[in-house]
Amino acid sequence: MSDVFRARDTQLDRRIAIKILHRRLAGDPEYLERFRREARAVARLSHPNIVTVIDRGEDDGQQFIVFEHVDGENLKEFVQRSGRLPVRRALELTLAVADGLAFAHRQGLVHRDVKPQNVLLSREGEVKVTDFGIARSLEVEHGVTQTGTVLGTGEYLAPEQASGKPVSPATDVYSLGVVLWEMLAGEVPFDGENFVAVALRHVNEPLPDLREVRPDVSPRLAAVVDRALAKDPAHRFPSMVALAQELRACLAEAEGEAVPPPFEDDAARTLVTRPAPASVPHVRRRRRSRRQPLAWALIALAVAGAAFASVVLLGGASHRRGGPGGGGGGGGSAVQLRGITDYDPQGDGGELSSTAPRATDGSQSTYWATETYNTQDWGRLKNGLGLVLDAGRSVKLSQLTVTTPTFGSGFTARVEVGASQAGPFTVDSATTTVGAKTTFSLQGKSGRYWVVWLTLLGPDRTARISEVTATSNHS
Repeated sequence: MSDVFRARDTQLDRRIAIKILHRRLAGDPEYLERFRREARAVARLSHPNIVTVIDRGEDDGQQFIVFEHVDGENLKEFVQRSGRLPVRRALELTLAVADGLAFAHRQGLVHRDVKPQNVLLSREGEVKVTDFGIARSLEVEHGVTQTGTVLGTGEYLAPEQASGKPVSPATDVYSLGVVLWEMLAGEVPFDGENFVAVALRHVNEPLPDLREVRPDVSPRLAAVVDRALAKDPAHRFPSMVALAQELRACLAEAEGEAVPPPFEDDAARTLVTRPAPASVPHVRRRRRSRRQPLAWALIALAVAGAAFASVVLLGGASHRRGGPGGGGGGGGSAVQLRGITDYDPQGDGGELSSTAPRATDGSQSTYWATETYNTQDWGRLKNGLGLVLDAGRSVKLSQLTVTTPTFGSGFTARVEVGASQAGPFTVDSATTTVGAKTTFSLQGKSGRYWVVWLTLLGPDRTARISEVTATSNHS
């Protein structure tokens, strides 16, 4: 809809960029309004990672917008020239874009055309998002690009956008996820002969496994990309800020930093609970369910050995002291669990379910965490929330051990079990206060999905779980 020229501001003696609307479109009210809207939108976006608007006007019937000039290249050119980028560089670039988009979202704007061609890289190392030409206000703007009209670039198009459905900040999260995938893999996850073919693949086809294409990508980063590229917007990160937060953790991981910082490990503190009396199954309605990406299978294989050793060393050391019904004598076999999501039926989307795999990654320096709540009386807020774990098949566990950082202990929890990650779940242990290491003795119910269900937060007004291990005395 426009051409962009490099020019010189003769009054201030500086280079600028001028975008000029094609003359053939100047008489079309919709294109004219969209062009003017871009100028108004970007004019209020003063951020280091967004190209600055300097002026807007009309000359001899031609509409124009004056931008700052970025001397360098766009991200697409950089990737085509460089091929697959180092993980750290890809994360740094993605973070800069995410910060700019998060600011735009706070101002009520969704970009809707996030792609590497619209990311400019200056020779000084600046990263700037440009071309808000089809940006959409989060407040409905009647008469311009309503639901049912598909705009965007096929290779980076979110499924809801391809279907002509309403857009949201999650739309930009998806497109940025594609950009990150391309930087890591050297190619987009879906391509095709034309716009429609590519759009349909985004809507219908499962996401390829990034780690098959790029094996040196960590399981944690692969999980971030998987969640950003979830088909259902409700299953993506709840905001661009949340995505940026997790990307920063991945960057720290790539730089060899502890994520989160190491904690004081008090493995000697062990609580063993009595089995709970038989109870009636109760049903909770799950707010959302997440697709379980193929990457989790690879994660499970990668950490199986570490998790088994953890069960033997941690579980065996503490359980040898127990008698019948009090932890056993180490005769149970280890059952590999993997954290897959949170279970938060009364939540508002603020919990980061992407951190669930940390509870079974074999590392006690990482953890799944809840939000921090403003009151210690959690009962006023909700009935509770849980960490969902997948055993891979229906099993009958005898014990489940929860390890927490010392600053994350003190919450109250019980273990529940069900045949689906969406419930219903049945209580399978007594409710107890969780310390640095707590072993729940279970009633012996069977199920594939196990939930550490938190009913009350501790003095820190949050809860953290570093590792969950389990054993079974049944084949």
